[in-house]
Amino acid sequence: MKKSKIFYALFCSIAVLGFQSCLDYDIPSDEFSQTEIKTDDTIYQGEADNIDYTKEITKEGLEEAIQALTTPLRQAKGGQYALRGGKDGNLPVSHSYQRQYTMGPDNYAQFAMIPHYDFMYGTINHVYEASKDFNPGPFSCYEISKNAFVPLLNRPEIDSIPEMKAVYLLLFNYASQEVADLYGPFPYVDYKANKTDAPFTYNDLRTIYVNIEANIDTILKCFHYFEQKPDWYKQAVQAQLNRNLGDWTEGKSGNMDTWIRFANSFKLRLAMHIIKVDYKMAKEWAEEAVTDGVIEDISQEIVLKPFNSGFDHPLMQISDTWGDTRLSASFESMLKSLNHPYADYLFTKNTDAIINTKTGEATKTGTRLVGIREGIEPGQGQSVSSNTYLAYSKINPEILGAFGVPLYLMKLSEVDFLRAEGALHGWNMGGTESFFYNRGIDYAYLEDRNVGSPEYTNALETYKNLENAVEYTYVDPQGIVDDMPSVTKIGVKWNDGDSPEVKLEKIITQKYIAAYPYSYEPWVDMRRTGYPKVFPVLNPGNGDGSLKAGDLIRRMPFPNTDDASIQDIQTTGLKALGGPDLQATRLWWDVNTPNF
Repeated sequence: MKKSKIFYALFCSIAVLGFQSCLDYDIPSDEFSQTEIKTDDTIYQGEADNIDYTKEITKEGLEEAIQALTTPLRQAKGGQYALRGGKDGNLPVSHSYQRQYTMGPDNYAQFAMIPHYDFMYGTINHVYEASKDFNPGPFSCYEISKNAFVPLLNRPEIDSIPEMKAVYLLLFNYASQEVADLYGPFPYVDYKANKTDAPFTYNDLRTIYVNIEANIDTILKCFHYFEQKPDWYKQAVQAQLNRNLGDWTEGKSGNMDTWIRFANSFKLRLAMHIIKVDYKMAKEWAEEAVTDGVIEDISQEIVLKPFNSGFDHPLMQISDTWGDTRLSASFESMLKSLNHPYADYLFTKNTDAIINTKTGEATKTGTRLVGIREGIEPGQGQSVSSNTYLAYSKINPEILGAFGVPLYLMKLSEVDFLRAEGALHGWNMGGTESFFYNRGIDYAYLEDRNVGSPEYTNALETYKNLENAVEYTYVDPQGIVDDMPSVTKIGVKWNDGDSPEVKLEKIITQKYIAAYPYSYEPWVDMRRTGYPKVFPVLNPGNGDGSLKAGDLIRRMPFPNTDDASIQDIQTTGLKALGGPDLQATRLWWDVNTPNF
């Protein structure tokens, strides 16, 4: 074990390493920075992968370890929240969530579109603009989680509670997969080892994926071995897990089955990502995961709920108060083509009259669902008087508020659609494509499970029996862009006689809708499968110049801006990427070959 000395401030330490962080969005309060607490000042390195789950310990030894980890575990809770927009060690907030999702990936997945170009901290003149102000956002928020988890994972005291270490290693790897699939290679191994000084070695995505899967296998062994521990130990550890991770499981964090199913569901996700680049390994991982047990019920989901934890969904403020995001035209078209229940209740109709700039015709207030076409020139300002795009449809704030829309790490519907895709390839997924496809739709709604979704469930039977897509044409009420016929030509109803390609399109299209508003995985699926079909982005070359008409953005450019990181990118990053640092460069799993 390597170790060195450093003093750090409580909570500040989780956000200051690396380049820009989500803190750029706010000036820290006095309460955040005024008190420096001296804790154990040793930086431990190189032990995160080691989980001695058979280790024996006395009651006194366990109590000492818990006491020594009080502050690191409190900091690590902030890292948990940062996975979904948390900041300063606190629950998710709008600025951080916006930096992670709505300024980039939400638009790349074509769930949403930014309606104006001018923001307090920079500008975005095109949806694909590689803005130095906002491109680093998701990575800088990842760093908050990484800087909270990694010191804990390398401390010797955490080895006395291997189950706790296993959960945090799982969360670190979950965050690492997300950020790798956005940008590509990064110093995964060095980061996990708690290396603090440049140079850092960038790892290619294959190395990252294989390392994550190996960690998952060790983590699963740890969770399974837990039943062999003494009762007093199990009770103490279960209490600690519930205390430190209970926000995600509604009080089931002490149950190892919860984490076994999450780990295997995550492994299944990884497997499906690599199906084109390493089919054999993908099949092996997927079947192992399902055999060992994945999420099978909504009670097993890993989810942060506003009603339980006491926060408002960040999109409430981002969309309704600030006017910083609006429905995309592509998503509007998809929902209308499928007669999806969301088209009737999840989004507001136009909030003001919209005048066609060519004909003078007015679309009256509250008469239609209307999205913004990806790639248009955003307007200026955040009021309808100066920017008509603010009158376009937004997510209904009443649904976000009254129905407590949660933030998921793993949703049952995602797991079911992953299993449906695996079954489509003939893999042993424990059921048929039809079963998992239909159950995935049943539980796709975004409202809190404890509240339910009457609008969704009441329309479900009719929706699932739609055999053919409804003819639909997107019309921009301002007349700025041409009319666009829907690209969604499939129905919803499952048909065993459909070709594998049509079945895959149905699975991924429904998986896409079920993920809303979480955009990371849908963007992965768009790149690896070509589904769901979405509108072509207008003027894609207005990004970094590497994309041409009809192209989809394949990755976000490296986010680093400091000299040392730029040197690391030149030394190892570009080789690990396997191409230039451009939006058109495909990641390792993004192989341009047929799906079957």
